[in-house]
Amino acid sequence: MRFVYLAFGWSMVVVGIIGAFLPVLPTTPFLLLAAWAFARSSPRLEAWLLDHRIFGPPLRDWRERGAISRRAKTMACLLMAASYAAYWFGRHPGPLAAILVALLMAGSATFILTRPDERNR
Repeated sequence: MRFVYLAFGWSMVVVGIIGAFLPVLPTTPFLLLAAWAFARSSPRLEAWLLDHRIFGPPLRDWRERGAISRRAKTMACLLMAASYAAYWFGRHPGPLAAILVALLMAGSATFILTRPDERNR
């Protein structure tokens, strides 16, 4: 089972790093999954990820307080709005699909915006 967790952790690190360069793919959720998998397979890799100078602080904030930085909240909401606009104008969805996608994104944005941030330390 340790090998399965290691493989899953590394695959999530790879997807997370790709997400750092693609605006529609989030980084942090994949790295959270990687940290979870590494916690079950390799404490050394978990520590490496949590101590990483770029990825570590948001992962630690989430683990310790369930917090998302204001910058990350802003970027997530702006990218969701841009993605919805691209979906709307690029796909011309029917009313039901447009409403379902809007509700999904609104729910995601609500979750993100209601998490604590650095002001709530």
